[in-house]
Amino acid sequence: METVGGTDITDCHFYRLGTRRHSRKMHAMKHDSHATLTRRDVTLALAAAAVAPLVPARAAAVVVEVWTGPSCSCCHGWVDHLKTSGFAVTTHDGGNTDARARLGMPVDYGSCHTGLVEGYALEGHVPAREVQRLLAERPDAIGLSVPGMPRGSPGMESPVHDAYDVLLIGRDGRAAVFQSYR
Repeated sequence: METVGGTDITDCHFYRLGTRRHSRKMHAMKHDSHATLTRRDVTLALAAAAVAPLVPARAAAVVVEVWTGPSCSCCHGWVDHLKTSGFAVTTHDGGNTDARARLGMPVDYGSCHTGLVEGYALEGHVPAREVQRLLAERPDAIGLSVPGMPRGSPGMESPVHDAYDVLLIGRDGRAAVFQSYR
């Protein structure tokens, strides 16, 4: 005996196509107080079961590890920007100079905080959308940098917006403009 919701479906239309017994069983099922199962319910359930393996599971948030400068409030503003953009962030108060050196980011492109995301260094107030682009494109590079502390960049919110470039730092230490903000 095959059951769905406690109801015998052995003689149901979808189970035994081409028999005349299905109509009596379906009629009985419609009046059963324990389960009401229609062809539409079964069709939707079967369709959902067929499609479910094709739907990707929600990916876990990408983790960014951040080392801040001593007593720097803008670093926390940048961390909040990353979190709002869907990143999971682990922070360490202090240690950004050591982290920058360890990750191979040249000091010329330094700023007040250093991050690490999936093998890439992030230096300064890099917008989350550029981090997402970096991860999508996966260039052969050390990472991204926004040298200095430009007003209007993430974490440096201000009514005044300085023009700035997000730089892609190559493995040879040379920089190329990844994205300009004007």
